[in-house]
Amino acid sequence: MAGIDIIHPHSLPPADARSAVEAVAKKLSERFDMKYGWEGDRLNFSRSGVDGAIALQPDQLHVTAKLGFLLSAMQGPIEAEIRRILAEKF
Repeated sequence: MAGIDIIHPHSLPPADARSAVEAVAKKLSERFDMKYGWEGDRLNFSRSGVDGAIALQPDQLHVTAKLGFLLSAMQGPIEAEIRRILAEKF
């Protein structure tokens, strides 16, 4: 099973960082038809073939995802889109 593991630094106050993570999740949801929800400071997301999370930490985000067989072929474009959105929002 392919995986994505991204650490992205940020310097936003906690409330702003949380809002930005929410915006990232919304974009990913629209683009890849993912469901998402908060569990403390961790935003979990999923869809058929993908399970992942964005852990909000004081100075960084940690994005992890497990991709199923069919989506593993799209690992590069998915990871690139996540990195692009993170750079845009943070």
